[in-house]
Amino acid sequence: MSDRSVGFDRAAEYYDRTRGFSPEAFDALMEVLTAELGGRGRCLEIGVGTGLLALALAERGIPMIGADIARPMLDELVAKSGGRAPFPLVEADATRLPFLDGSLGCAVFRHVLHLIPFWRGALAELIRALESGGRLVIVEGTFHEGAWWDLVSRFLHEAGDIPFGVGLDAREIETAHEELISRGTRGGEVASIPDRSRETMREFLDQMDAGMHSWTWRTEEPERRRAVEAVRRWAIERYGSLDEPVSPDYRLVVRVYDLD
Repeated sequence: MSDRSVGFDRAAEYYDRTRGFSPEAFDALMEVLTAELGGRGRCLEIGVGTGLLALALAERGIPMIGADIARPMLDELVAKSGGRAPFPLVEADATRLPFLDGSLGCAVFRHVLHLIPFWRGALAELIRALESGGRLVIVEGTFHEGAWWDLVSRFLHEAGDIPFGVGLDAREIETAHEELISRGTRGGEVASIPDRSRETMREFLDQMDAGMHSWTWRTEEPERRRAVEAVRRWAIERYGSLDEPVSPDYRLVVRVYDLD
């Protein structure tokens, strides 16, 4: 297992197409995040990527800062903004943030902890950088349930029982909750937003075959394609059709934690 956080250098070009939201879910998420982050000063997004969240939050008046380990993702964010950074951007690992103690009012991240080997250290770094009374908002999803996870876990098995991520197991997000509570924060889940997937199982398998997701990157192309073909055959036997949504009951879960 790598001791380095996973960078999305190779995914910058297609990231927005494969990690987006339905318009309805995105509007609902923005309403929740704006209410939870507004009026709290500078807000850091860890794993800002191409700015899916941060750009929309900045448009709503949240003073954003973006941090990401992958320079190509930051470059794509700048390109989307007309060639100029719309807010401060830093290339940094989540476990070594270039911010003074207590210098941030709040922070947010989405689907990041499974990509960070020392995810506990990353949470500790965020708490260090937040001011007293600061707020941390975590957005996760129920992607570890239903057909989505069936296909992913089958791929991981076919590829040699490789792990999904290098950090926190996506099915054990409650462990992060326990870690934050043990570090003196208080809070928990504040919203659960339904977001029906726009992708069919066939489209999702095609993305896997093309190596568009981080959990496929630990396999060489021939092995990846062999594993995906095995998953495709298995899925047809299990589901009958690959033209159904891969995540019909997906939800975005928002958790909020305050420092005393």
